[in-house]
This record gives sequence, C-alpha cells and structure tokens, in this order.
Amino acid sequence: MSDGTSQSSSSAGSASFDRTAGAQRWGEGGPERQKSKSLGPLLKLAPYVKRQRTTAVLAVIFLFVAAVLNLAITFPVQWLGNNAFQSFDPALINAGFSAMIAIALALGVASAVRFYFFSRFGERLAADLRGDVYARLMSLSPAYFSKLKTGEAVSRLTADVTLIETFFGSTFSMAVRSFVTSVGALILMFITSWKLTGILFVLAPVLILPILAMGRRVRKLSVTAQDRIADAAAEATETIDAIDLVQAYGMEKEREMRFRSTIEAAFKAALARIGARAWLTGIIIALMFAGVTGVIWIGALEVQSGAMTVGAFMQFVLLAVFGVGGFATVAEVMGDAMRASGAAERSVEILAQTPDIAAPPSPKPMPAKLSGHVKLDGVSFSYPAAQGPSLKDVTFEARPGELVALVGPSGAGKSTVFRMLLRFFDPQTGAVTLDGLDARDTDPAEWRARFAYVPQDAPIFSGDAAGNVRFGRTGATDDEVRDALRKAEAFAFLEQRGGLAAEVGAKGRQLSGGERQRIAIARALVRGAPVMLLDEATSALDAANERLVQKALDQASEGRTTLVIAHRLATVRRADRIIVLDQGRVVEQGNHESLVGAGGLYAKLAEMQFTSA
Repeated sequence: MSDGTSQSSSSAGSASFDRTAGAQRWGEGGPERQKSKSLGPLLKLAPYVKRQRTTAVLAVIFLFVAAVLNLAITFPVQWLGNNAFQSFDPALINAGFSAMIAIALALGVASAVRFYFFSRFGERLAADLRGDVYARLMSLSPAYFSKLKTGEAVSRLTADVTLIETFFGSTFSMAVRSFVTSVGALILMFITSWKLTGILFVLAPVLILPILAMGRRVRKLSVTAQDRIADAAAEATETIDAIDLVQAYGMEKEREMRFRSTIEAAFKAALARIGARAWLTGIIIALMFAGVTGVIWIGALEVQSGAMTVGAFMQFVLLAVFGVGGFATVAEVMGDAMRASGAAERSVEILAQTPDIAAPPSPKPMPAKLSGHVKLDGVSFSYPAAQGPSLKDVTFEARPGELVALVGPSGAGKSTVFRMLLRFFDPQTGAVTLDGLDARDTDPAEWRARFAYVPQDAPIFSGDAAGNVRFGRTGATDDEVRDALRKAEAFAFLEQRGGLAAEVGAKGRQLSGGERQRIAIARALVRGAPVMLLDEATSALDAANERLVQKALDQASEGRTTLVIAHRLATVRRADRIIVLDQGRVVEQGNHESLVGAGGLYAKLAEMQFTSA
C-alpha cells in the first residue's frame, strides 16, 4: 500500500528535476508553453519530410504536372476564340474541344497520382510522428505526467497528429497546387495583357493583408480549441478509468455535467475559430472576385476598342478565374494550416522534452549477475511542490538474500524509497547503490532490469494472462510463465478459463482484485531479477490466498533481495530487518522482537494493530 506520499507523488513532477542543482523547472516547450503565432511549428517537422524524400519529390513532380495541365486548358480556349468561334467551322470546333478533352484526361491521371503520393506521404509522416511522440512519452519520468493528463497525451497522439496528417496528406497539396496554378496563371495573364495584370498587382496588398492579419488570429484560436478538446478527452479518460467508483457513488450525473462543461468550452472555442475563419474566407473571396470583376470589365472594353482579341480575352478571363480561385483556396486552407501548426506545436513540444532521468554519456555496464546488495547512503530528496523533504539523510542496506521491510505511518517516505530504487527520481544528496554501483552512473533501463516490482494496485493490460506475465520478461517461455503463475497461486483459477490464453479484459476487469494481484506477482517472479520490491503485494488477497501467496513469496525470495512496504505488521514478523521510517527519517532498525522490546514507534504501531485485531 502507498505510504501516503501520494501527496508527494501528485506533485512529483510538477516540474522537471535537475539532478545536479536540485532545481525544479519545466524545460522549453513544457506544459507552460508560449504559443507561437506563425506556421513555424510545421517547419520543425522537416526531419519527417526528409525521411520520405522520394515520395515527396514524386508528389511535387506530379503536382506541377497537374498544375501545368490545368493551365494548358486555356490555350485551346484561346484558339477556339480566335479561330473556331470566328468562322464557326465544325472541324475547328471539334479540334479545339478534342484538345481540351485530351488535356483533361491527362490532368485526371496526373491528379490521381499526385493524390496517391501526397496521401501516402501524409500517412507515413503521421505514423512516424506518432511513434516518436509515444516513444518520447515512454522515456519521460513520472514528473512530467503529473502535469500532462492521460487524456491530454492521448489527444496529442491521436487528434493532433490526425490534423497534421490531413494537412500534409491533402490540404497542403491543395494549397500548393492552387498556389502554383495561380502563379502560372498570373504569368500567362501578364503575357496576354500586361495592363490588366498590372491592375491586379496594384490590388494585391489589399488582398494579402487581411490574410496575414486574420490568419494569425485563426491560428491562435485553433490552438485554444485543440486545448479545450484535449481537456474534454482528459475528463472522459479520467471518468471511464474509474467507472466502478463513479457508479458506486452515484456520480454519473455530476461527471456527465463536468464533461458537458468541458465539451461546451471546446464548442465555444471552436465557434470562435470558425467565426474568425468565416470572416477570413468571406473577406478574401469578396475582395478577390470584386477585383477580378473590375479587371474583366476593363478587358471587355479593351476587346470593344480592338486592343485585345476575343480569344485572348477568353483566355485571360479563364486564367483570372484560375488565379483568383487558387488564391481563394489558399486563403481557405490557411485555417487548416493554422490548425495543423497548432497541432505540430503540441506534438513537437513533447519531442522537445528531455528525460530528467537519463543515462550518463558513458554509463557503467551492469554485470550479468548481481548479488542484490542494495544500499541507500545519506539519501535526501524533496518533491518539487512539497513543503519539506520527503527523505532526510536516509541510510540503510539490504544484503543479498535478505527480506527487509519498510514500515511507518502514512507519509513517512516508504514509497519514495521505492521510487529512488527504481530510479524514477535521483536523490539530491547521497547515493543509491546496487552491488556498489551508483544508480546515476548506469543506464536507467539496465538498472531497472535488476528489479522486479509489485505495486499495491498493479495495472493489468488487456489481452491474455500470458502476455501480462511476460510483461515482466518478454522472452519467458510458456513453462516459465506457468511456473511463475503456480508460485503466485494464479494458475489454478486461470486453468478454468483457458490457461495462459485466458482473456483478462480491459485493465483486467474480468478478474477480481486478488486475481489481478496474483498475476502481478507472477509477472515479478518471471522477471528473475536479483531484487524484488513489494508494495504490500498481498493486501488485496483474502486470508486463505494471502497465506498461499505469502508462502510462494517466501520461496521466491530465496536467493534474491526482497524489500517490502508493509502496513499490516503481521506480514513482516519474519523479516530479517525492519526499517522504521517517520517523516522521511530512519528512526529505528531491527527485527520484530527487538523493535517491540525497544518500545519505540514500531512498538506503538504494533500495539495498535495487534490490539485492534
């Protein structure tokens, strides 16, 4: 059972932990981030673009081919205006329209290929980004997750990356194609009539400035809307994870109202974004088409005066439609670009996090076999937001093969000792060693591989029983898994449900609390680590099963060092040494009899428990 340092653990990462100076801070891009006001975050995804150079190049090539073919349609139109529509010769008309159909067919093929490569590019980028963000999340310590809610993390992995995938897979393609078509149309328009094109260029600043001004606001509102959606996801995740408790206390309506409140906030944020984007779209389209109408008006007068041919005028009008339509599309997708930029900012923010517990530049290798000699030497540690230290100059050791129990009142620092041993945090002073190796000199993954851990409320993953046991050691054989389950007194009840293939349900909800705990114990046993950490591992078992599992643990403890956090002192009478903690300090050490005889804190705790029992 947790020792009450849940208060500390809840604050256990209110900031990144600086091991050397003991300072607590969030690194750049942490949860208290500064939101940028540009498309800059998208540029930070350049490494993912480089991974797909070939796909990106092919996509861009066919994009340009499609844009050129789109503009090429205007030449048969010019030819028809200057020739076929002057004489109305059927042969000329058929030739002109046949050329347009041929170009349209080629355009269709080029557009299909462009769509395929851009879609593939977007999907691959999203998959790689999701994988990297997830991997980074797995490398960060519990400190980070005390700030980042589970639902928030899931939202960044799913909804945010989906926005990025949509942008690169389709929206970006649409924007670039429209931009290239518009630029090409402007060039051809200039060749066709530099005078009319010049008028459009004079109007350009009037068209561009609203895009820049409104675009920044759309992006800011997009990030806010995404934050509110993440809040809703976090609220839903938290409630669904504790659905049994919610229903047991009749809190369904209250949690429903909380969720509706968060989604209402998300709706209002989205509504603000939609409103800003609607204004942006409306203003740009109105200005652009008003400008084009004016230019066409002037062009019609040019044709009437003989300064421009009918074919050239028809081509110019079609080019103007392409050009303005393209810029209007770019303006339209700017909102999507801003949303993707906000999503990229949130994803890159996680990638920018540096694990506060990491291997040194040259980690010392861990021996293949260790005796399991654990020692804390003058260890002091304070959680970031805690008012005082959680551990104060703690010194004790557990010799190879010993069973050492940690006892003390709630908040004494017992769970913090386990966090030190598992290297979720490093001490601010003192050292934690295993066979003389300082934890800070080793690779965290290699260090943790020498420990087996059974928390009081051990998580069980969806899937079968064997997979949950192999979580302790992925290479364990079926026989090793069965042996671990038998020692944990878990094989008998699983055998009735399909053996190793027995489904345990989401979070093990098809199992009772005691059954889940026994599978967790089997998971620790199959790990074969020289040190085992048990956080009141038998607390969820009934009296009969507790005796059986305790017997199994006694056998499993042979040849390895075992540290156990115990609140029920009856379970630690057999311990070789009992470490009594109070307010972060070691106040007593000894076996059960000597501590009871000393008449100190342990004796008082024992008297209260055994008398009440």
